[in-house]
Amino acid sequence: MLDKLEFILALAREKHFGRAAEACGVTQPTLSAGVKQIEENFGVLLVNRGSRFQSFTPEGERVLDWARRIVGDARAMREEVHALKHGLSGRLRIAAIPTTLAMVEKLTTPYRARHPNVQFTIYSRNSFEILDLLENLEIDAGITYVENEPLGRVGTVPLYHERYRLLTSADAPLGNRDSVTWAEVAQVPLCLLTPDMQNRRIIDRLLKSAGGEARPTLESDSMILLYSHVRTGRWASVMPAKIADTLGLTDTIRAIPITQPEAVQTIGLVVPSREPMTPITAALVAEARRVAASLDD
Repeated sequence: MLDKLEFILALAREKHFGRAAEACGVTQPTLSAGVKQIEENFGVLLVNRGSRFQSFTPEGERVLDWARRIVGDARAMREEVHALKHGLSGRLRIAAIPTTLAMVEKLTTPYRARHPNVQFTIYSRNSFEILDLLENLEIDAGITYVENEPLGRVGTVPLYHERYRLLTSADAPLGNRDSVTWAEVAQVPLCLLTPDMQNRRIIDRLLKSAGGEARPTLESDSMILLYSHVRTGRWASVMPAKIADTLGLTDTIRAIPITQPEAVQTIGLVVPSREPMTPITAALVAEARRVAASLDD
């Protein structure tokens, strides 16, 4: 039954029978037969089918929810037994919003020092994608905002507070200031993250509350690309203070605090709300709690 529940999870991720079968390493007829067998066992239709996958039925959504729990628990059990015999090993998958990528090493470096047999895969994703990946068991943890938009069923560990800076050329109109207001920032030609990023939605809201409006002349999902444009001296951007500190600012580029109001957002680790956690995730939560104080310095 467990392998057939894996089929359900793959179908939820891929929304396509062929791709789901490929992800599970089986043929499409094998996957379809497995889903059909679950339907016959329960006596209900789980998947709305036409010439291809359409959606899950209400009963299918409930089975999907249980499949996530059962498969997640089974994986946790296997990992715990393996860890008891061989020590902590395996691959830790973390998805982080772009504004936090420079801070991930503050977690992974001490984690690896304690558990040298663990490998890492780090993804850059927006906050919605992180929650979807967590729910579908495709990642072990995420790093995102934890107090701004609904998170659903996850556990959280606050890590640090995000504050904002105007990155601009020293010889630009606001470049000689010790601080600027959000109303003043609204008058500057900006390059910002794309609207699917929660950081962008936060900045849009702050500019609107100051009577302005975000009208960026360039948008990207890459912080490095935004910074490369700021370095030309022809652009400005709004970035978290910690990102500004790690980008290697030059004498010609300034990171100016934005006040009135001084906005603060909490960045944290998010993990599946499941007990017991997998050993590899539990170790990450423990590391996050250890380093949180130093991250917020």
